[in-house]
Amino acid sequence: MNITQAIEIRKSRRSYTGTPIEASKISLLKSRIDEYNQKSGLTVRFMENGGAAFAGIRKSYGLFKGVRSLFIMKGPADDPDLKEKIGYYGELLVLEATALGLGTCWVGGTFDSSGIRKAPGEELVCVITVGNVPQDETLRERMLYKAIHRKTKSIGEMSEVIGEPPLWLKKGMKAVQKAPSTRNTQKVLFLYKAGILRASVPDTYRFDYVDLGIAKLHFELAAGGKFDLGNSARYYPAEGE
Repeated sequence: MNITQAIEIRKSRRSYTGTPIEASKISLLKSRIDEYNQKSGLTVRFMENGGAAFAGIRKSYGLFKGVRSLFIMKGPADDPDLKEKIGYYGELLVLEATALGLGTCWVGGTFDSSGIRKAPGEELVCVITVGNVPQDETLRERMLYKAIHRKTKSIGEMSEVIGEPPLWLKKGMKAVQKAPSTRNTQKVLFLYKAGILRASVPDTYRFDYVDLGIAKLHFELAAGGKFDLGNSARYYPAEGE
């Protein structure tokens, strides 16, 4: 399974077995982290024994069980594109983990950050739980999913298209429908006008730019082109499209 195929099956998981991730899988994930940090300027790291961040009820509200390992999503606080990069490269890690048969969940505020180190000038944006999960979702997970997630928006609700949409736009938007977002709000709007596509968010919540990065990645993986960084940034189709 590759990461594009992983888009189709990935689902947030909040219950983990608590067993260690295989060493070969950790090695692959760490190599991806090194690669993405070099490309982006982020300082993401893998924390193998990070379960203490979810050990108490006070922060996690009992929503998570058996958490052992985390992706620590952080980077330079003075990077104007920090949160968008966190979303983009964090979702790459999520899809890599999914392709390895691991479960993941994006987590914003419901964890204890006191045991997570960060250097001066770094900002901890969020974490992503990662680990071995039961083969089937538990009843508790299914109930939480129904309580937390809203109905997925239609492509028409997430895009404004003026003119005849190209095939790559249709492919990209189908992948965006499956992109995780804060409280499943799916705020990112794609505007196609005069042959140019742009993606934007209202920036009314602290994780909107994280969601923008995630949505852009899903679009790129399906459509093949590349977005510029930034709100309302332009998309460049792949050659021949």
